[in-house]
Amino acid sequence: MHILIVTDQHPESLGGVQVAIRLQRRFLERLGHRVTIAAPALHRPGTETDPANAEAYIDLPSRPITKDREYGLSWPGARTDRALAARLAELPRVDLVHVQGDFWGALIGLRAARGLRVPVVLTLHNNVDEGTRAVSPGLAPLAFRALRVWRGITLGRVRPVRRGGPDGRGAVDRSANGAWRYLASLAAEASIVTAPSPHFAEALRVHGVAERVAITPNGVDDEAIAEVRALPRSARTRPRLVWLGRMSAEKRVLEFIEAVAMSGIDADVALHGAGLLLGKVERRIAELGLADRVTIPGPVPYRDALAAIHDADALVQTSIGFETQGLTPFEAAALGTPTIFCDRRIAADVAVSPSWRVPDSSVAALARTLSAAVERLSAEAAAGTQLRVAESESRRFLQSTRVEELVEVYERAVALKS
Repeated sequence: MHILIVTDQHPESLGGVQVAIRLQRRFLERLGHRVTIAAPALHRPGTETDPANAEAYIDLPSRPITKDREYGLSWPGARTDRALAARLAELPRVDLVHVQGDFWGALIGLRAARGLRVPVVLTLHNNVDEGTRAVSPGLAPLAFRALRVWRGITLGRVRPVRRGGPDGRGAVDRSANGAWRYLASLAAEASIVTAPSPHFAEALRVHGVAERVAITPNGVDDEAIAEVRALPRSARTRPRLVWLGRMSAEKRVLEFIEAVAMSGIDADVALHGAGLLLGKVERRIAELGLADRVTIPGPVPYRDALAAIHDADALVQTSIGFETQGLTPFEAAALGTPTIFCDRRIAADVAVSPSWRVPDSSVAALARTLSAAVERLSAEAAAGTQLRVAESESRRFLQSTRVEELVEVYERAVALKS
């Protein structure tokens, strides 16, 4: 098969979705499939597409939308359509469009699929409703209306596929509200809708986005995991906890800092990441007198992030209700590192032992769980043992185990179209 993936951001930019798409391409190609990825061209200074990837990438006309020029926007319309069509005309016929974007990537991908007359698999990676409300609660209703208007301008009327058919697709569910209704208008034109986790698939069903949602979890890079697993773990005198992510409100990094202070744990805590709250995080660490325990290495390359997880005694996952998969706990499980979960749904998706689950969303509950985890980790270390996830459990998180599931979804979508 020749699969065209269309997404919101270039696969060489930073982000979990981008990592997942790069992995999907590599493992699909190993099975003999061809993968072409269309996304906004990069604008970050000094960044050029790796020549080895040039044939697989279609850089769409774009403009930068962030101060660091990491991310760009491609406007869905005739100019972008022409640029995409011109490149595709040089390649073998596309069999399927896999849309892995929620905004311009989704609109561009659906327009392309209409022109190519091929089926669409739509993977919804982001909780647009929850994320928008977390960032700008007052403006969220206006933003959701604007998304629906934008979709109408660029795509016209919704064209439901296989209305009432066995795949459960059909017209937009008018009971869907907020961003869910916008996502439902995208999903109506897809042969198959997928989500990266059971809990987000259920949310999409409950909110009327799609009647049936296939689950296609993002896997973890087999080679990177094997390489990092072979690294020796550093010496330590007390347990080491690691947190990774964007320092923003929905990630609850400030709540984590408060919980570390409240718990009084004797542990080293490393925060890998940056974001809008970085300054507040640094000030709060100083105010609470935690500088001897909490450090901020900052953002690191993917392999270094994996190495930090592997070296830690436990990963701390703090967001609640925001993540659609929460890839870092999956990476931790693949590396054998236990996780302290704040989101019970992510904990249920990962479903490995040992782990800890914070019973509620309060800082006090997180503090108590941190104390219990550090106490057990310290006891294991005193006994000369390490608390790790068994390798037999870790294997199911590797990309090599996930790619066959994705191919089955593609084959089903093609069959539905024929």
